Amino acid sequence: MKSDMMPSRRAVLAGLAAGVSLGRPVMGESLPTVAVTKDPSCGCCAKWVDHLRQAGFTVTVTEGPVNPVKARLGVPRDLASCHTALVDGYVVEGHVPADAIRRLLAERPNGTGLAVPGMPAGSPGMEVEGREPDIYEVVLFGPEGRGAFARYRGGAPA
Repeated sequence: MKSDMMPSRRAVLAGLAAGVSLGRPVMGESLPTVAVTKDPSCGCCAKWVDHLRQAGFTVTVTEGPVNPVKARLGVPRDLASCHTALVDGYVVEGHVPADAIRRLLAERPNGTGLAVPGMPAGSPGMEVEGREPDIYEVVLFGPEGRGAFARYRGGAPA
């Protein structure tokens, strides 16, 4: 007996043909490369890079001083975190979830980029066993100001 809650095989195939990705790239979907600059000794940055790769992004990593990169790209000091990335013309600062980056690229809002200030526990790359994940905001920032772009608890929308 087929459940009304379970999609049929035909519905799943039709969704895939239409480009529904369920958080992963569908065959033929092309995501831009994420270019990350991180401190060589930072382990949480490497975990964030793994998070992006698992979400289907191609990621390049440059290790070296990060503060000059942040200054050149216009990351406000109060939004700074431990690594900085560029993706398709946008700056991504800190432990921004891959889903928020996908949304940024789909919606293309007017702004410099996204930031997760600090290093919230439970954000991608900052998972701490035995600790409840923090609720945090992903901030859209740019010359016209800043505002909340999304809210997460750990790696999931809150």
